[in-house]
Amino acid sequence: MTYRYMIVDSDSSSAYEVQQRMLEYEEFQHIASCSEQAESLNTILKEQPTLVILNLDKNPAAMFGICLEAQIHLKEIPIFIGISSKKDAAFDAIKNGFFDYWLLPTTELDIRKTILKLRLKLEKEKEAPTLCLKSYKDFHYLNTDDILYLKADNNTTDFYLKDGKKVSAYKTLKSFEQSLPKNFIRIHQSYILNTKHVSRINFGKNTCAIKNSEEKLPFSKSYREKIDTLKNILSKNAIRTLG
Repeated sequence: MTYRYMIVDSDSSSAYEVQQRMLEYEEFQHIASCSEQAESLNTILKEQPTLVILNLDKNPAAMFGICLEAQIHLKEIPIFIGISSKKDAAFDAIKNGFFDYWLLPTTELDIRKTILKLRLKLEKEKEAPTLCLKSYKDFHYLNTDDILYLKADNNTTDFYLKDGKKVSAYKTLKSFEQSLPKNFIRIHQSYILNTKHVSRINFGKNTCAIKNSEEKLPFSKSYREKIDTLKNILSKNAIRTLG
């Protein structure tokens, strides 16, 4: 599993130092290093990395502002780690929900301890959650990894599963949009897609194909940005071929 991370640091030397330390941990892929607040926030919202490492030395208020904006705008909030040449901002970093805090210059031991804790957290989060569909006294439990997509049907929602079954819930599609894991995205007024099961994106026909299925789900222009982001993520994790 690959986790994408970025660094927010106006000091290129400390940013380089952290990036070099992180090379030992191959599952963490460096995607960007930014120095300015606006550029950093835009990159976080666009790329949605798993991990963001921020230097709190020069303007901690601005860095905490980036965290707040991410919490407001993103369904899945990145994990934040603060770095600084002094301990002054450590308390505020923990208070703002930072996962850890590194003193500069960083040490191999400090980073190793953080990465070991981080691996445990990410492994636990990787386990597919169970969705409970309740109808009166009937409780139906679905493993979210088994869901291919959701389709709106008036005031009900149909869940299409890997085994070919369909399960209906007496709630609207919108009611599930915020509660499903990050890998589920709204691509159309009538569809939410489990991105783990996407085999093809056809921008000419505005459709997404599903693995081991003949289904091709339409996506609308209003959700094109989400499809572009999905394409970038899938492409980065894919093996490239020439031609």
